Amino acid sequence: MNVKIEESWKRVLQPEFEKGYFATLTEAVRREYSVASCYPPGRFIFNAFNLCPFDKVKVVIIGQDPYHEPGQAHGLSFSVQDGVPFPPSLQNIFKEIHDDLGKPIPTTGNLTRWAEQGVLLLNASLTVRAHQANSHSQLGWQTFTDAAIRALASQRQHVVYMLWGSYARGKAYMINRQQNLVLESVHPSPLSANRGGWFGQHQFSRCNEYLISQGVEPIDW
Repeated sequence: MNVKIEESWKRVLQPEFEKGYFATLTEAVRREYSVASCYPPGRFIFNAFNLCPFDKVKVVIIGQDPYHEPGQAHGLSFSVQDGVPFPPSLQNIFKEIHDDLGKPIPTTGNLTRWAEQGVLLLNASLTVRAHQANSHSQLGWQTFTDAAIRALASQRQHVVYMLWGSYARGKAYMINRQQNLVLESVHPSPLSANRGGWFGQHQFSRCNEYLISQGVEPIDW
């Protein structure tokens, strides 16, 4: 199957595109987009991969599924399009960056600037039906995105994996902790963050310290 995705990821993930589940997934997603409002817009479904080539990945941040309200999702986990109010989780992410690194709260929640520096902002499910969280979680996306994580884990070293919340932390078994840095915490959503374990973890400075120690340019968060 000829999938429109960034060339280095296309090369790495080509075996997945030839599997039966991916054909079934593609058909299910097309059907969903034809009968209901779904997000992100089709051109953004593989945005995380298109903005962050395989050999450029420095950091992986795993989300569960796209935002499901109009105008928010554009294919990057936790990110919203320019001009969209910050969702609560993103507010807490920016607050922790401010507390950790002293950076001012940005004026936009569009994290394209992170992706272009090598942060793979990967949702486990790449699509969702409007107003229905996790509505596409059974379509087969997780098989595909797990394959992407496995490819990184097996072919790349010295990558920082930021696993927030029990869902993302459930992916840790795929990652070699001797060859990479795994930073785990509660989810930045208010329900979790306000109970403790999100604020004050200094994940963003720890990430950059690790990258620098490996001779890699740090992320301008």
